[in-house]
Formats: sequence, C-alpha cells, structure tokens
Amino acid sequence: MKTHASIFAVIALLFSLSAFSGHAFAEQPQQAVESAATININTASANELAQLDGIGETKALAIVADRQANGPFESTADLARVRGIGEATVAKNSERITTN
Repeated sequence: MKTHASIFAVIALLFSLSAFSGHAFAEQPQQAVESAATININTASANELAQLDGIGETKALAIVADRQANGPFESTADLARVRGIGEATVAKNSERITTN
C-alpha cells in the first residue's frame, strides 16, 4: 500500500511541475515581443525610451529634453548628440529605434 501511495505522490508532483513549467514558457514569447518593440525617438515618452539598452531614466529624460530644445532627430544617428549617449548605444539599439 505504501508503494501505491508513493507512486501516486510522484505522479501528482510531476503533473503539478509540468503545469508550472508550461506557464513559464507561455509568458516568455510575450516578454520577447514587448522588449523588441520599435520605439520612435521623436515621439516616445521617457518611460518608453528607458526600455532601450543602455538608456536608463536619466538618459531618457535627457533625450526628451534635447528633443524639446533642438527639435526632432532627423536620423537615429542623431541620438548620439545627447550627452551621455554614444555611437555604441545607438548601434546597440539600431534595430529598435526609428525617427518616423
């Protein structure tokens, strides 16, 4: 009788683990989609800009301030005109940013 109880416990454990692992895999594609969204650097809010690689809250606010002071960016490369953002950061985000 103990053997049947042990087998039942193991089966119940396996089913419960498979339910949790399936849930984790179901959320991963959604997260990938959200992180890969294209961001228009001329219209994005500071919160949206902060999602870019190497751009935190401070740099995002600097992008918005530069945009307000100097007008829209004509190209994504112009993002490097913002203090603290270099060509490497622009290149790292080249697939995720746009100006139109």
